Amino acid sequence: MGTPAIIVENLTRRFGDFVAVDHVSFDVQPGEIVGYLGPNGCGKTTTIRMLLGLLRPDEGRASVLGFDAASQTEQIRVRCGYMSQKFAIYDDLTVWENLRFYGGVYGINDQKRIRNTAAHVELLDHLNSLTRELSTGWRQRLALAIALVHSPRLLFLDEPTSGVDPNARRAFWDLIYDLASEGVTILVTTHYMDEAEYCNRLGMMRAGKLLAMDTPLALKERFVVGDVYEIFATPLLAGLAALEQTSWVQRAGLAGDHLRVTVDPEHGAKELTQALHSAGVQVQAIQRGEPALEDVFIHLAKEV
Repeated sequence: MGTPAIIVENLTRRFGDFVAVDHVSFDVQPGEIVGYLGPNGCGKTTTIRMLLGLLRPDEGRASVLGFDAASQTEQIRVRCGYMSQKFAIYDDLTVWENLRFYGGVYGINDQKRIRNTAAHVELLDHLNSLTRELSTGWRQRLALAIALVHSPRLLFLDEPTSGVDPNARRAFWDLIYDLASEGVTILVTTHYMDEAEYCNRLGMMRAGKLLAMDTPLALKERFVVGDVYEIFATPLLAGLAALEQTSWVQRAGLAGDHLRVTVDPEHGAKELTQALHSAGVQVQAIQRGEPALEDVFIHLAKEV
């Protein structure tokens, strides 16, 4: 394993008495897709802004591509791409004009190179479109192209798929995989649990703290210690109330038209059925489920 693309050691940032990032430490290896998962306001964006040198840490240090994030910001920015939550694009310009403008900011004036960037994100058919006329999904691709126009080695994506439909999100992740296969290192923040599954490794943030970081599978194996069941029963709310009062049920919750529960390993479908019948709840079906990242996050959040 080579030198990490990102090294973070006890990084901390305060705004008055509020601790936005609380002694966070992690690293990102070259070519990795690392996710940063957590609710809005948990410190994800503040972390990225410190890594890019846009904010100075109050404590700790970070290096990005071998450069100090606090003192060598210009060296970092010319080698990194950044796609912020709010796409920084000009609505009154065409797609091509936006790309030409931002390419010029990085000293890229080669039209063929800029066109190749547009091709990479499948924007060639929209080059002459006014940006304000684009759908959110196509605006997202333009924002990614702008972040890529100078061929960065490291890409920061801050909740890049927020507000786009599921199909556009899936297509965007296909682009992320393509970039990683070409050797680009990617740190991406998200609050979508399903999206986090696509990452090589995943850090979970809450209230400024990094609760854990590992592969999605390893996180599930480590923090979901019980067995998961999906239960179809009526009435649902009565079933939920009964299971929440059952000592060996670790967690019970509504999942659309059924209940999703996690129980101690020595208990199973038979005991669940008995507990629900005792509460006057009829069970139509009960089946084993798979641990999810949501289960991991809820477990970790209880410990903060």
